[in-house]
Amino acid sequence: MFNIGDYAVCPGHGVGQIYEIVEENFGGAKTEVYKVKILSNGMNIMVPTNSDGIRGLVGEDEVKNVYDVLNDHDIKIDNSTWNRRYREYKLKINTGSLVEIAEVLRALFLLKTKKPLSFGEKQMLDECKDLLAQEISLSGGDETDKIKNSIDSCFN
Repeated sequence: MFNIGDYAVCPGHGVGQIYEIVEENFGGAKTEVYKVKILSNGMNIMVPTNSDGIRGLVGEDEVKNVYDVLNDHDIKIDNSTWNRRYREYKLKINTGSLVEIAEVLRALFLLKTKKPLSFGEKQMLDECKDLLAQEISLSGGDETDKIKNSIDSCFN
């Protein structure tokens, strides 16, 4: 259970802050929901309190796992068409798992060294970096730009 003012991750949207907990009427049934303001774009969303559609910020172990993934460049690069890769990567991002987002970021960074990325893949790379940096920043207390630089350094 979250409280007002807590940070939480909404898969597919990123980190948000809970600003209200209310009862809403959906189809004649009253449901308690969190009202969450997404930090990256200011969007407001509602998430039922009894759903798996929200999670807390990651801890140190998960952050270590993310950097382990980013530093492991010994993987097979997916050479399928860009739109197939894009769909697969989007599914991984929408899970909300920081490790899966790191896997997508790593794959795109490594692919970028072999051939040019499509416009959508470039946007996805930036989105992944932003999602990782924002959550790691809030969970660890470092500045977002510092986290982005440490992510970039994994690929230099």
